[in-house]
Amino acid sequence: MKTIDKYIIKKFLGTFIYAITLIITIVIVFDISEKIDDFLKNNAPLKEIIFSYYLNFIPYFIDLFSPLFTFIAVIFFTAKMASDTEIVAILSNGISFKRMLFPYLIAAFILALFSFYLSNFLIPSTNKVRLDFEYRYFKTPDKFSDRNIHIQTNPGTYVYIESYNFESNIGYKFTMESISDDGTYKKLFANNIKYDSTKNIWALENYNIRYVKGLTEKVMKAGFKLDTVINMLPSDVKKDVRNMDVMNFGELRRFIEAEKIKGSDDVVFYEVEKHRRIANPFATIILTFIGVAMSSRKIRGGIGMHLGLGLAISFSYILFMKFTTTFATFGNLSPFISVWIPNILFGLLGFYLIKIAPK
Repeated sequence: MKTIDKYIIKKFLGTFIYAITLIITIVIVFDISEKIDDFLKNNAPLKEIIFSYYLNFIPYFIDLFSPLFTFIAVIFFTAKMASDTEIVAILSNGISFKRMLFPYLIAAFILALFSFYLSNFLIPSTNKVRLDFEYRYFKTPDKFSDRNIHIQTNPGTYVYIESYNFESNIGYKFTMESISDDGTYKKLFANNIKYDSTKNIWALENYNIRYVKGLTEKVMKAGFKLDTVINMLPSDVKKDVRNMDVMNFGELRRFIEAEKIKGSDDVVFYEVEKHRRIANPFATIILTFIGVAMSSRKIRGGIGMHLGLGLAISFSYILFMKFTTTFATFGNLSPFISVWIPNILFGLLGFYLIKIAPK
């Protein structure tokens, strides 16, 4: 590795660390000012505030801001090099523009691997501690679920619950439907259903069971109370966005497969998160090359002009990412396509900018 490679990598990583440290410090200061009343009101210990909340708060925001501040770091120090005619000196000494991109690629690859590790392994474990702290000291868990819950507990067995109370573990207007191999349709209805965690069973109240085969229908059984085993837990009913935040790479994929078997309508949210965790590190590399291509030429307006253009592109990338994922979560667009479209389009933009960059 040549001296110039070490110089660029050192500049790249050093500027990124400085920028991300600065923004994290600012975020923490604003967060403290916003939550200080909650900490005092709920008597949160200082040790837990520092080590359970803010220490586990930092990796999440590093990963959140990583692509943006990678781009800003590249724009800033490359524009400074161009302004000081260092890039002209590099190119005039026989080093091609493509060769000059090599140390940028190395540094971007290091940051991409770091981002992948954060989002898929470190952050899920730190989120468990951070979110537990939040729900103990300044967040109130949901008491009721969303209405009209549909779950597939087994292949061919479907459950419907009109609403569910998490404090009492009681569901209202419960229906379970299944079709056996011989074509018999079974429908179990109950006004209320309650989970008994000591016995791992569900207690049904005011229930009736109907069997239908062909044109024949009969009430097989009806009564006030029935204890039964159902392949379902209260956690399956609750739509908790924390679930995917605390799952690592393998756990998230296994969870998605289980949700698909159940026929969950929320599986698309988890699919988007799965692809996002892979696409974000690639965004770091793509934005690096766009930043180099934009800021490697000395222009009138200096570093300020480069930073302005860089921020415009980076924010348009983030906005476009939010826009496309909305079509996946609330439309019919594939989660894979919705997450990767911004990378593909901005990757083509980066390729074009590098091609026309002065060499």
